[in-house]
Amino acid sequence: MKKRALISVSDKTGAADFARELADLGYEIISTGGTERALRDAGIKTVNISDITGFPECLDGRVKTLHPAVHAGLLAMRDNSDHMEQLRKLGINTIDIVAVNLYPFKATILKDNTGFEDAVENIDIGGPTMLRSAAKNYGGVAVITDSGDYGGVLDELKSGGVKEETKKYLMYKAFAHTAAYDALISNYLAAKLGIEFPDSLTVNFERIAPLRYGENAHQAAVYYRDALPAAGVLTNAEKLHGKELSFNNINDASAALELLKEFDGPAAVAVKHANPCGAGVADTVYDAYMKAYEADKVSIFGGIIALNGMVDKRTAEEINKIFVEIVLAEDFGEDALDILKSKPNIRLLRLGDIAAKNAAPSMKKTSGGLLLQSADGVVYDGYTVVTKSAPTEKQLADLKFAMSVVKHTRSNAIVLAKNGATVGTGIGQTNRIWAAEQAIGHAGEKASGAVLASDAFFPFPDCVEAAARGGVKAIVQPGGSVRDRESIEACDKHGIAMIFTGIRHFKH
Repeated sequence: MKKRALISVSDKTGAADFARELADLGYEIISTGGTERALRDAGIKTVNISDITGFPECLDGRVKTLHPAVHAGLLAMRDNSDHMEQLRKLGINTIDIVAVNLYPFKATILKDNTGFEDAVENIDIGGPTMLRSAAKNYGGVAVITDSGDYGGVLDELKSGGVKEETKKYLMYKAFAHTAAYDALISNYLAAKLGIEFPDSLTVNFERIAPLRYGENAHQAAVYYRDALPAAGVLTNAEKLHGKELSFNNINDASAALELLKEFDGPAAVAVKHANPCGAGVADTVYDAYMKAYEADKVSIFGGIIALNGMVDKRTAEEINKIFVEIVLAEDFGEDALDILKSKPNIRLLRLGDIAAKNAAPSMKKTSGGLLLQSADGVVYDGYTVVTKSAPTEKQLADLKFAMSVVKHTRSNAIVLAKNGATVGTGIGQTNRIWAAEQAIGHAGEKASGAVLASDAFFPFPDCVEAAARGGVKAIVQPGGSVRDRESIEACDKHGIAMIFTGIRHFKH
């Protein structure tokens, strides 16, 4: 039987050179539509798929390769004499190499104003079917979905044939390719139909790069991006300077970015080990940064700084006084870049759409399973004053700010704030009074006149008593404890204003 290769690709990178070398090796080249035209324009003799099937392309090209003359040629097992005899009786030739990549569904749906019908029309049917047929019969067919594999396949063909381990690897790539393609389609349809929690969940992420190691040096790690990234996500950031990002850098930067998105005006966030160690809001990015720095001058060392505006010269000069791993910002002025680049290892990340909100569900891997939940997209919309005294307008602003920060702090969590800046944080404690005592102790004298936010209700009045000793003047918490009345009475005793929001913000 003739040696045959079927080439039908949307991405035509390298296809002409690959086909030319195959032809030189004695392969008959079969092709379709636009690929056939491109190969012929390159001077390569091709056979149209209709000459193989004996049937014209029809239905606007929807049907062209879905034919026994194609799939029998792909699926016939070469070492099965019965299969080969059936091919001879049917007048069907084997197909030994398949180079196929699929209709650009992803590129189509990423275009502005792509309609549903346009998206559906760019769902490939014949391509995935050929890939699956060829991959299943890996022993007889080399299946190629990635133009980067053309050269290796040609080298092995010239050396006697494609090796079995190579064919198995190409088989894996083909099924991975079709799986990712189908996941894009199903996820697109789920989004269009408003299906938040499907019966079967298939996630689709694309590899960005390997990392030196994971959380610890003995753990291997790789960085992936969502195949359809939203606006304003970390994977969209452009690295302007510095070493490659580590696993922990990426995790911490993501935490900083998510907290930063809580604020509409100029804001700065400092994060260490995925927890905020300082946050500030102000009229300028510089003032916001100084508030975040002053919140905890110790913990910010070696941390991540995120700012939702342009870093100017003055801000860069202040940042450059300390050691930080990453500065993530909407943009950097030229003077600021010159200053920050004086340190060779600092990573500078620019994310132009840093303020873009997104409401993607959050995922948490468990032992043998996955937890999926809708995004925690609200701080609180309303509140109830439950004490005799009510917070002032200034305190209300600080209470909302403090709850925005505590929302992104590991539970049990307490945050103290004053004048648009954090002054104390209590993080990840196994009981709430420890979190309160940690936050108040961290704040020290700054606790006097501050407000306090708790991510969940007070089970006992001890947190109020600790707040009163520290000089806290207003509290925000969800409420809902059977002992709420005791906490309210403690606030009234000490002249502390307290509001209930009805919204808890556990973060585990």
